[in-house]
Amino acid sequence: MQRYLGLLEEVFLIKRILAWSQNFSSRAVSTPKVAFVDSGVAANVLDQDASRLGRFDGPIGGLLEGFVMMELARQLSWSQTRAELFHYRTKDKVEVDIVLENRRGQVVAIDVKASATVRTDDFRGINHLAARIGDDLLAGLVLYTGEDTFAFGPKNRAVPISAIWAA
Repeated sequence: MQRYLGLLEEVFLIKRILAWSQNFSSRAVSTPKVAFVDSGVAANVLDQDASRLGRFDGPIGGLLEGFVMMELARQLSWSQTRAELFHYRTKDKVEVDIVLENRRGQVVAIDVKASATVRTDDFRGINHLAARIGDDLLAGLVLYTGEDTFAFGPKNRAVPISAIWAA
C-alpha cells in the first residue's frame, strides 16, 4: 500500500499531510492524512456529478476540505510568510482539518465546513487545540460557504471560503 501511495504522490495525484504535534519526532510516526491534489479527480473517483455534489448528505464535506487544503498548500509555496501545513487528530478523534505552523511555532487552526452557517460547536477541535498550546494559537478559523465573517471569541472567526483568494 505504501508503494502505491508513494507512486500517486510522485505523479502529483495525492499529497500526504503530516499530523501536527508540538513534539517534532512524533510527527513522523503519526498517521498522515491523504488528500487528492485535484478535487475534480477526487469527485470523479467517488463517481460524483454536479447534482450529487449539491446534496449535503454526500461526500461534499471531504471534497471541500481537500480542495481548501490544496489551495492553501499552493499559496504557501509562494507566500512571504513561511509556514508548514499539517492536520491534527487526537486518540479521542478530536480533529482540526488544517494546522498552519510558522517557524516560531505559532499556529493558525482551520476547520472547513460545507455549510452556510457556523455554530459555536464547530470550533470544538480548534478550542481543544487552543487549550493545549495557549498563546501559540494565533487564530482559529472555520471556513464555510456563507458570505460574512463573524467573531466567536477573541481569536476564533467564521470566515467565508472565498476569503482564501481575497487580498
